[in-house]
Amino acid sequence: MEFTEDLSTHRKSDQERADILANPGFGDFFTDHTAVIDWRANGEGPEGTWANARIEAYGPIAMDPAASVLHYGQEIFEGLKAYRHADGSVWTFRPHANAARLNRSALRLALPQLDEDVFVESLRRLVATDVDWVPSGDGEALYLRPFMIATEAFLGVRAAREVSYRVIASPAGNYFGGELKPVGIWVAHNYARAGRGGTGAAKCGGNYAASLIAQLEAEQHGCKQVLFLDPFNDEAVEELGGMNVFFVMKGGKLVTPRLTGTILEGVTRSSILQLAKDRGMDVQERTITLGEWREGIANGAIEEVFACGTAAVITPIGVLKNGEEHIGDPEAPAGKITMALRTELLGIQTGVLEDRHGWLEQLA
Repeated sequence: MEFTEDLSTHRKSDQERADILANPGFGDFFTDHTAVIDWRANGEGPEGTWANARIEAYGPIAMDPAASVLHYGQEIFEGLKAYRHADGSVWTFRPHANAARLNRSALRLALPQLDEDVFVESLRRLVATDVDWVPSGDGEALYLRPFMIATEAFLGVRAAREVSYRVIASPAGNYFGGELKPVGIWVAHNYARAGRGGTGAAKCGGNYAASLIAQLEAEQHGCKQVLFLDPFNDEAVEELGGMNVFFVMKGGKLVTPRLTGTILEGVTRSSILQLAKDRGMDVQERTITLGEWREGIANGAIEEVFACGTAAVITPIGVLKNGEEHIGDPEAPAGKITMALRTELLGIQTGVLEDRHGWLEQLA
């Protein structure tokens, strides 16, 4: 698919961009351009055509007030990063895995499929246009947010026949800010992130919207993230509001909750599973309950706990707050295996370590 360009006439100056990159935060600033592709159904069925691929100036989206996304939440998104390597080139990590997950999400939300190569090309064209926005500081990257929204104006309950796919980009520092320290996690008992047969395995805004009230509750108790459980399965651990969770067991075994349809299959999650297998670790995807977490910390069977996701990469978990009960130690240092996996994953992403699985793809 060929992309046309209608470049911005109001780009940030070199000084404005430098000031932003000096302290980018996370998701606070955006580059000068966006990638866009339009889709329209060929008739009343699911078949349609992608067209009008372009790079244009970043700015507000003109949308009819009756657009389906505003009323029925028919939208999906992805998240991945572009890293500047030592030689100045820019690479991203496993973009085809993100493209495949976007299509799985699209299928669940009755949105059109996008060719994986077109997905990657949209990233390449946007990053090449805004390459000066890719930071080079320790732990920094250009966060890429592809998303798909239903733009057809109508109020009938059906799949939209007009859709827009877009990519925006934001320079990003450490997700939790400052020095990496173990974070506190709040257990949500009154709220669920997703239900069986629902959209838990899709990356759609509704899942995150449903988690926000629990996230606010977590912040009121001094926690950075919230843990969701399956109350119908012995309080089985599912995932955090925006990350998957892992347990390092005594003897080096690595355990993470198995995918049940209510848990998002994270690209970082699958990468960690592979890196752990490469190390010869016993890797298990299985049910792990809140009770096992409690008992494992108490008797030493669980030695480390960490969360992972594109934004935060790998973040150690210090304490789990379950109401008045505290499981773990908020002052405990990050675990050795946690940090070793984080160092290895970041090393591959930033080009410091060998990419033995062919996960990297050059964008600029």
